[in-house]
Amino acid sequence: MRTTFDFAPLWRSTIGFDHLADLVDSTMRQATEDHYPPYNIERSGEDHYRISLAIAGFGADDITVTAEQNALTIEGRKPEKAPGEYLYQGIAARPFRRVFNLADYVQVREAAFRDGLLIIDLVREVPEAMKPRRIQIAGSASPSQIERKAA
Repeated sequence: MRTTFDFAPLWRSTIGFDHLADLVDSTMRQATEDHYPPYNIERSGEDHYRISLAIAGFGADDITVTAEQNALTIEGRKPEKAPGEYLYQGIAARPFRRVFNLADYVQVREAAFRDGLLIIDLVREVPEAMKPRRIQIAGSASPSQIERKAA
């Protein structure tokens, strides 16, 4: 059973978040899709994040990490070779592609391969011109000026 949501009320009260419904819908679709490889997303500071993917059996040369405008794509593919005959193969080494949607101004700081985990550190760096700033209102009179005008 698939549940549908009406986002029309949300669109009336927000500006610039028109793609929110698309993100929620794509997340709901991903929930029914393949969960390989497993991953964690952590917040390691105010504007610092870390994605850890469990990719046992893959080497650093088998993984491709691509950062685009608002997306981080991680792909893994093992070379096709048969080193021997498996009696049992429990370590998955199938190709995968995992895409993470990134918020504005989130950049990849570092990617490292440690202990069977691919660790990607992210940081949100908002440009100085885009940070909120207090705007002085021009034309406001001080209380003493208001009293003088009324007299």
